[in-house]
Amino acid sequence: MTHDKNQERIVTSDNLLTVSNFSVMYDVDPPVEAVRDVSITLKRGEILGLAGESGCGKTTLAYGIQRLLKPPAVITQGSAIFHDKGGEDIDLNSLDDQQMRAFRWDKASMVFQGAMNALNPVVNIGKQLGDVFTTHRPEMNKAQRTEESGRLLEIVGVGRDRLRAFPHELSGGMRQRVMIAMALALKPQLMIMDEPTTALDVLVQREILQQISDLRKEFGFSVIFITHDLPLLLEISDRIAVMRQGKVVEINTAEQIYHHAEHEYTRKLLASFPSLTGERGDFVRGKSSATETGA
Repeated sequence: MTHDKNQERIVTSDNLLTVSNFSVMYDVDPPVEAVRDVSITLKRGEILGLAGESGCGKTTLAYGIQRLLKPPAVITQGSAIFHDKGGEDIDLNSLDDQQMRAFRWDKASMVFQGAMNALNPVVNIGKQLGDVFTTHRPEMNKAQRTEESGRLLEIVGVGRDRLRAFPHELSGGMRQRVMIAMALALKPQLMIMDEPTTALDVLVQREILQQISDLRKEFGFSVIFITHDLPLLLEISDRIAVMRQGKVVEINTAEQIYHHAEHEYTRKLLASFPSLTGERGDFVRGKSSATETGA
């Protein structure tokens, strides 16, 4: 595998998604280049972390891949190719609106930023989960939809008795789990998660991150995990792409990013999160004092 510290272009049968020279512009006055010539790949079963400060283009890139951008955002160049497990290469930019709607949730799903507040407050959880099957699996009858919805809740650690509950009756963590269940409903090959745990307390965040990791191992889907929290990505990701001002400035394994960050911006991101032990600034060398002392 060849590696370039600024961009990564890999073409193998193990790839699920290949994004090449992808650019997005906001057509305002003056125009804003939100994503600039990004090329990344995602392997099957991999968690790829997408890190960077707010406004660097992480979410715009994810929305662009899923064709969810609205005007004035415009994809100006590049391609996003989905390598289906059936052997077909799907050019996402070439799909019409109907084909793209069929692709979403079925092949690739997305847990949106602030997703736990995205549930309809006047519709119970069972109906909202069931609507995914009504839309994408019309051959299923009501009993089958209810059974599958209950099973999904159990998979994410929520009792099936909550199917009759309304969103306001659930905690923030439980609502987030419901959104993850919804994203898993059609057994997608790719799940894009945009800051899925930002509004949750630390303990609930930890539980959900562990659950995402366990579910990935069980079902074999790939994850693009978007956050500004680089230490979090170091824990859960196989590889990490660091974005700044619309560009990917570094991409490598989590271990290499942690111990041997190559780009100055990546080192600054690491340094912005203090170690729990040792002197301030330990992260600036790409490692914490806990690592150095064997703690």
